[in-house]
Amino acid sequence: MNGTPYTVSDVMTQTVVAVGRDAPFKDIVRTMEQWKVSAMPVLEGEGRVIGVVSEADLLPKEEFRYEEQDLSRQRLRLDDTAKAGATRAAELMSTPAVTVHPDATVAQAARIMAVRHVKRLPVVDGIGMLQGIVSRADLLKVFLRPDAEIADEVRRTVVSYLFPSFSHAVHVNVSEGVVTLRGHIHDTSLISVAVRLVRAVEGVVDVEPQLTGEPKPADGTRTTGS
Repeated sequence: MNGTPYTVSDVMTQTVVAVGRDAPFKDIVRTMEQWKVSAMPVLEGEGRVIGVVSEADLLPKEEFRYEEQDLSRQRLRLDDTAKAGATRAAELMSTPAVTVHPDATVAQAARIMAVRHVKRLPVVDGIGMLQGIVSRADLLKVFLRPDAEIADEVRRTVVSYLFPSFSHAVHVNVSEGVVTLRGHIHDTSLISVAVRLVRAVEGVVDVEPQLTGEPKPADGTRTTGS
């Protein structure tokens, strides 16, 4: 996984636990328990994703059973009531499935999860065939990137780009994902730009800019980068 931005294909899990549309309720529960997952894609045909069934989709059956014994509680929503009587994956699943393509960036996948309030996304190709799954934990893998690799990219893509004449005077240090920039530069207005660009590098946890304007000689004239 070299360079940025990282894509979903870089971090996704390719081995996916899934069920068919006709999977019975108890088989779904049994599969979730066996594989220690809280949600699974629902497939039809040769592997096209048609929905996702989660623990939240299964719980109305238990809640509905309890409500029948306690009529004073507020009635379930109509869709939950329907799921309470469902017995197959196709009746229980949430559809259409919220999915992502393998070439989407990790940032795009994270935004989809946040906006749609989901913890994982089935990864599908152009015709909806299952390719893998990406979870919140998978998206955090970018922060396992080695410090040396992050430092090399910061030097190549940020320091050399913004400070071509002063790249030798800007030192990059990375510790536990925190990038420190030290040195003297000609244009201090570029410090904030450098910070934004470094933050965009995959795996960066934080940026500590310690950059200053190049020192003036004793006679008051300013040195040049040439």
